[in-house]
Amino acid sequence: MVLVLLSCPEATIKRFEQRIHSTDAQCVAEYIRALVLTNAISDYLIDEYNGKSATLPALLEELKKRAGGLDENLATPGMTDKYPLHVVMVEGRGSRFLKELVSTCLLMIFFSVMWMAFAAFLRKYVSNMGGMGPSAGISTSTAYSPKEYSKETPAEKNSKTFKDVKGCDEAKEELEEIVEYLKDPAKFTRLGGKLPKGILLTGPPGTGKTLLAKAVAGEAGVPFFYRAGSEFEEMFVGVGARRVRALFQAAKKKAPCIVFIDEIDAVGSTRKQWEGHTKKTLHQLLVEMDGFEANEGIIVIAATNLPEILDPALTRPGRFDRHVVVTNPDVRGRQEILELYLHNKPLAEDVDVKLLARGTPGFNGADLANLVNMAALKAAVEGTDNISNSQLEFAKDKIIMGTERKSFVQSEESRKLTAYHESGHAVVAFNTIGAHPIHKATITPRGSALGMVSQIPEKDETSVSKIQMLARLDVAMGGRVAEELIFGAEQVTTGARSDLQHATALARHMVSECGMSEDVGPIFIAVGEQRPSQDIQRKIDAEVVRLLKEAYERVKALLKKHEAALHALANALLEHETLTSKQIHQILSPFQQADETTAEAAG
Repeated sequence: MVLVLLSCPEATIKRFEQRIHSTDAQCVAEYIRALVLTNAISDYLIDEYNGKSATLPALLEELKKRAGGLDENLATPGMTDKYPLHVVMVEGRGSRFLKELVSTCLLMIFFSVMWMAFAAFLRKYVSNMGGMGPSAGISTSTAYSPKEYSKETPAEKNSKTFKDVKGCDEAKEELEEIVEYLKDPAKFTRLGGKLPKGILLTGPPGTGKTLLAKAVAGEAGVPFFYRAGSEFEEMFVGVGARRVRALFQAAKKKAPCIVFIDEIDAVGSTRKQWEGHTKKTLHQLLVEMDGFEANEGIIVIAATNLPEILDPALTRPGRFDRHVVVTNPDVRGRQEILELYLHNKPLAEDVDVKLLARGTPGFNGADLANLVNMAALKAAVEGTDNISNSQLEFAKDKIIMGTERKSFVQSEESRKLTAYHESGHAVVAFNTIGAHPIHKATITPRGSALGMVSQIPEKDETSVSKIQMLARLDVAMGGRVAEELIFGAEQVTTGARSDLQHATALARHMVSECGMSEDVGPIFIAVGEQRPSQDIQRKIDAEVVRLLKEAYERVKALLKKHEAALHALANALLEHETLTSKQIHQILSPFQQADETTAEAAG
């Protein structure tokens, strides 16, 4: 059977008349239809004009025979390639090929989009599940790739060394042998000695514990693996333990190396029954550090601000068996830190780094870095070419007291009272043995304070004597006594609240913790640890009141004696608002010399 295409009737006529294919009734019908469409049927009709007779009956008779399969001229089909057994004619080969190509491409695009969508969904699901899977190694997800697990910092990229660490010389000395071990392990193992597997860095925040760990790795030239304690834990149980294993597996491939775990108290705190997921992470960390698996060349350094809450199993010998305390820097350390941060910045000639270090007791490395940065920003805002001492002092005051309240409108009476209050502190500090030298006095409002008198110690204090503590009591009382002396007892304000709070706490500390009371005796009663008997508590309260009243009377007599100096200093503060140490000395020294001359004449 031949299937023909009506859109190409000429091809149908040609193929039918070649007599090389078998035909049936359908083929004959298609042939007649093609003759009609091409008007070739007119050749078989009567043409009277040309004298042509009709041959249509003969054609119909022939078509009848071919429809019945009686065509004797037809070659035997299926014998050669030229006479096939079955021929199928299809519509427009070129257009059908294009349609098949387009449909195939669309099908491929559809399946590709579906596959990409499924892969994205699978990655997101695995990521939300914390990367848990049947494999004990590292997940194929990018969120848990080996690089992310180990957070390895190549030695050439870690430029921190001991030269970048200032203010903690003792801690650096303890860590120097770790550097020597990483450089030459055979030097320490030839006699059978073993270095600690874990080093615990403890101390207040901002003292440079992370910087120390990086400096050890940079000094030794070994890879540095960093993990924060909070990164081990998620909502799914077992994720933390798995990440600990992955961290140590990555570290073993890079040994010798440094593994640093910051804020280890997040996973290493004392185990409790209701924290099962945390216990699993801690147990895995204990196993990794216990020596069940060889971790040769891996030094684990951890840092925490709360060493007292760590689990005893973690801090025992064989795990974190060396504790290095990183304290706040002393005055020499603060000077070194300031010089480190200021060495690449343009400085004015009036900058005194040593004086600035003396005026920042209790500051750690982070505080000093913030101070220098704030001073540099202040200089940039003011448009100066270098950093001056006033800008550094501004930054220090902003950190200690807060931002200057320029929009605060203060009445003249309030300014006068504040000036005499601060002058009272300054005059008492200037004339009291054991008091720290005055650094600056100001009546510019900052934070919640309307003014301040700052004092700086001449050197670091490891212990404080009784005479120094009594001097602090006197200085604290100076502001309130000055208000009462100048304005009267009825005009005393609440501005001395913080002074009284500080004085009361200091007096109680002297009596109950330092044994500086003859009536109570050498006794130590820490606040909140134990309750003393009623008799002891009554004596402590009485001694605290006695110390405060005696300080009040001493200061009252001193300010009456130096009332002229008090007025002079208060007037200077009202005029200038801020006075430096040098200016205060210039104002008060003549009065002190006059008092000494009067005393010598009376004697």
